[in-house]
Amino acid sequence: MRKIYHKIIQIQGNVITVEAEDVAYNELAEVSSRLGTSLAQVIRLQDNKVYLQVFAGSRGISTGDQVRFLGREMQVSSSEDLLGRIFDGRGEPRDNRPAIDADMVPIGGPSVNPAKRIIPRNMIRTGIPMIDVFNTLVESQKLPIFSIAGEPYNQLLARIALQAEVDVIILGGMGLKYDDYLYLRNTLDEHGALSRSVLFVHTASDPTVECLMVPDMALAVAERYALEGKRVLVLLTDMTNFADALKEIAITMEQIPANRGYPGDLYSQLASRYEKAVDFDGAGSITILAVTTMPGDDVTHPVPDNTGYITEGQFYLRQGRIEPFGSLSRLKQQVNSKTRADHRAIMDTMIRFYSDYRETMEKQSMGFQMSNWDKKLLKYGRLFESRMMDLSVNIPLEEALDLGWQTLAECFDPTECGIKSDLVKEFWPKSH
Repeated sequence: MRKIYHKIIQIQGNVITVEAEDVAYNELAEVSSRLGTSLAQVIRLQDNKVYLQVFAGSRGISTGDQVRFLGREMQVSSSEDLLGRIFDGRGEPRDNRPAIDADMVPIGGPSVNPAKRIIPRNMIRTGIPMIDVFNTLVESQKLPIFSIAGEPYNQLLARIALQAEVDVIILGGMGLKYDDYLYLRNTLDEHGALSRSVLFVHTASDPTVECLMVPDMALAVAERYALEGKRVLVLLTDMTNFADALKEIAITMEQIPANRGYPGDLYSQLASRYEKAVDFDGAGSITILAVTTMPGDDVTHPVPDNTGYITEGQFYLRQGRIEPFGSLSRLKQQVNSKTRADHRAIMDTMIRFYSDYRETMEKQSMGFQMSNWDKKLLKYGRLFESRMMDLSVNIPLEEALDLGWQTLAECFDPTECGIKSDLVKEFWPKSH
């Protein structure tokens, strides 16, 4: 029987403080007030003082209310029945359907023992040429999508959720505007992908502490599904909102701030989530794609800066397109040598010509006279942007590679491309 405490010694924002013994970090408690019972979580221990973040806020709570510790951390169901369901940051249903309390597992556990991991070796196809051809997504990879406010990153996540060749999609939304939440939910539902998806959604109007639990909820469920042999893709949006929630609570707790007011353990907080990406030996895998918005398009901002040290590359989303320069999948070499013999050649050649096209655009803007070669590059650049970079393009990898050859053939001679003659002989379009 857990002890009940009848004295709250301090109420500061949504954080209450009691004096208690034998309490663990992250332990849950029930706070009974005149407005009913609220759930709270231990966020700091100092001597015999226990600081709790109240999920629903401290409104209505007084110093004489009772606090009862539950002796356990937050848990979430890992049942198969979660598929097709939508929950909030506490794991409570958002879809007006019954709660699920079978196969409960704790959230926020440690990352997987490296001895149980295997080297990433499988491609995840998305139907997006800028990913499949140029920055291949690899199973068990952890990749951020660096963007700025206003870019269609949630539309990109929805597209990946619809088309990725995986068994289960788990979407974690943090600080979402309500129309973004509705867009993600309705898009998955209308295209039949909701049945293989689980959504944990924290909106901007929900309590801050729930934002912190969304990635832990999503990753706890993902780990259980992966151990059952499923290929799981976890999509998180937006990790900057997650970091801002950490910052808000750290300020409430009067912690000494680090860079730009963020807590000093920001790196560890991010790494503990990203390191859950894994390819299990003899089971399934967890792959993580996480939107990270950059305030002021500043990649040196603490959130993207710390993220870059943890993850295996990044996608840059600019002007509604995945930018070829700056975007990087460090694990793509693990798989693009196994897809088709011409994959690496097409990838390298097309990016090289696109870089030359950018330089030619600069020359043209400065009034330089365009040579025949410059005119070829200008034609090529326009075709590359419409056929490869446009996010509305939706074709399988093999068709994208064929389209790459077609684009090269429309602009250049085979001898100008610098591709091995045996590949040119096999793949160069016969009509050119």
